[in-house]
Amino acid sequence: MNKADLSKRPDAVAAMFDEVSRHYDRMNTVLSAGNDHLWRIATTRAIAPQSGQLILDVAAGTGTSSAAIAKHGAYVVAADFSAGMIEVGRSRQAGNRLVEFVQADATDLPFGDDEFDAVTISFGLRNVVEPRTALAEFLRVTKPGGRLVICEFSTPPNALLRRAYFAYLERGMPVLARLASSNPEAYEYLMDSIAAWPDQRALAGWLRETGYERVGYRNLTAGIVALHRGFKPGGPPAPRAPGARPGEGRSA
Repeated sequence: MNKADLSKRPDAVAAMFDEVSRHYDRMNTVLSAGNDHLWRIATTRAIAPQSGQLILDVAAGTGTSSAAIAKHGAYVVAADFSAGMIEVGRSRQAGNRLVEFVQADATDLPFGDDEFDAVTISFGLRNVVEPRTALAEFLRVTKPGGRLVICEFSTPPNALLRRAYFAYLERGMPVLARLASSNPEAYEYLMDSIAAWPDQRALAGWLRETGYERVGYRNLTAGIVALHRGFKPGGPPAPRAPGARPGEGRSA
């Protein structure tokens, strides 16, 4: 059984996701107590996809998020570095003409400059060995004025909830993974990677340092997950991102 570690070697991470690809979506629903569906809805609304737009969904996995975006008429390139995930995704989305799967490394995207109206990544930036390099690549391939939307596990600001959440990651998640997964060791990596991931303010800072403007974030499920947004400079003025906290996540 394959289990990546916090060195996040791309071959180890890809092999781990290859192994869990067929039951990945089911496990997400089990381990999140069904909240993954709500997080996907919030992410799609933040992207605000429109007919005729070209959107890049990085770490798209089996394409569940890509299909949700494509329902709004946008053409979605679903990129992932796991061949196993892509194989499952192509099978599940075989009749969807608005979703195209591409095997790609988030730190070295095989796309031109200023190509996409929006770039999004859900629960994948945490698995990239050089996340800030990936953010620079996302900025490069986005059209001026286009947006980046990141949905990622984060740090609940409430201390009591934070302790309960990390207790679940340490003790509850392994039990559920052993009961429901063919590779429970992979979910030990999930727990470790969440615990080591920077909090909301730190990730917002990374976006600003990369060059994004109007950076903001919104907590979902009391901060267990955070939805981050930023815009590439240039292009027409973007509307104010609803729900972002001016004092916490937005730049001037």
